[in-house]
Amino acid sequence: MTKTPNVYARLWRSVPRELGFLVLALPVALVGFGVTLTLFSGGVGSLAAFLIGGVFILGALFVSRGFGWLELQRLEWAGREHIQRPLWSETRSGLGFWRSIWSVFSSAHYWLYLLHTMVINFAVSLASWTITVIWLSVGLGGVTAWFWHLVGGPDSFVQFHGRSVNDAFAFVIGATFLALLPFVTRGLVLLHDIIARVTLGAFPSEGLRAQVGDLEASRGAAISAEGHSLRRLERDIHDGPQQRLVRLQMDLAAADRQLDNDPAAARTLIAEAMQQSKDALEELRALSRGFAPPILLDRGLVAALESAAVRSSVPVRVTSELPDGFELPQEIERNAYFVASEALANAAKHSSATSVEVRVALRRVLETDDTWLDIAVTDDGHGGATVTAGHGLAGLDERLRGLGGTLELDSPVGGPTAVTAHLPLATSYPASTPAPPTLGV
Repeated sequence: MTKTPNVYARLWRSVPRELGFLVLALPVALVGFGVTLTLFSGGVGSLAAFLIGGVFILGALFVSRGFGWLELQRLEWAGREHIQRPLWSETRSGLGFWRSIWSVFSSAHYWLYLLHTMVINFAVSLASWTITVIWLSVGLGGVTAWFWHLVGGPDSFVQFHGRSVNDAFAFVIGATFLALLPFVTRGLVLLHDIIARVTLGAFPSEGLRAQVGDLEASRGAAISAEGHSLRRLERDIHDGPQQRLVRLQMDLAAADRQLDNDPAAARTLIAEAMQQSKDALEELRALSRGFAPPILLDRGLVAALESAAVRSSVPVRVTSELPDGFELPQEIERNAYFVASEALANAAKHSSATSVEVRVALRRVLETDDTWLDIAVTDDGHGGATVTAGHGLAGLDERLRGLGGTLELDSPVGGPTAVTAHLPLATSYPASTPAPPTLGV
């Protein structure tokens, strides 16, 4: 039987933080109001000297941005949800000095921050601070009035019984004010929060533009990774199995010509052709590992990784932290297997490792409620690996970015090397499946 959460008790637990926010609101707003008003009025007054006036106004805009940031931080300290910050235009790369300055003056966010610091927040903070102080004073003064009358001196002690009715009435009023204090502080902080979201938060269109930009970057990375994979596959087939098959054809043709005249030489050529066919078959099998093996489709990612571990020339240990019964999307499984098998191949070829560990786990990010698949391949080799354009790790990075994921490389000189792939999941959990661990990062 579940207990109904005590909403009133939760409100009271937030009162100290909310009171701290509200009590400090007016002093912070006064400083912001005074500084920005001085700078802005000085800039407007000296507009005739354009450079000097512009510097003063620019200072007012940057100061208001700082006070806006402080207001957002204080709201989070008071327990409010995170407000998405604006995308400041002058921080974009490729802008020169004057274009950066112009982007500040032309940014709607800077002017909204100035309006918030110089006008809105000052007025709202004055009102909320006044209400908070009066409400708290009435509450505390009412419930303690009897005590001050009691200790006020001999005359007050003589008249105490005559004042008992008034003190009782004051106590009821004070207790009522204190009982309603959590609702007052929550409402006033919520008012600050709503105003901050409207004036200090990012525009919805900015988030959409950022998503479109991420999608375009992911699409470009996916196309680049696919092209890189196709070119590498073409090169590997041309340099490997294709050359061996040509050699096989030449050996068989020569053996056919010498079959009647020199059977011994023909048998030698046939033996060489058989070796060429075996080598070609091994190379084709190695190339096919870049595609989804049947075991991946039949038994899932962990079984496929265990099969790849058995084939590896370096001892590999596979650790799975996936919940029982959890099924990954086939596209995620295929790419996860490709990334892990490529990392295993790199470890076997280049790291001089004596052991490798492959760890597979799910991770849920608390802030965004997103679920990620993490695959970490760690070897005890000499380290020093880097992501170099045109090489294997760069191809893995492009492939992951095409899926909206990321590649993390930690390879100090001397080792160990850890290659971690993070792939986003867009899937729901079966009813009987436990949720992955929740992380605040």
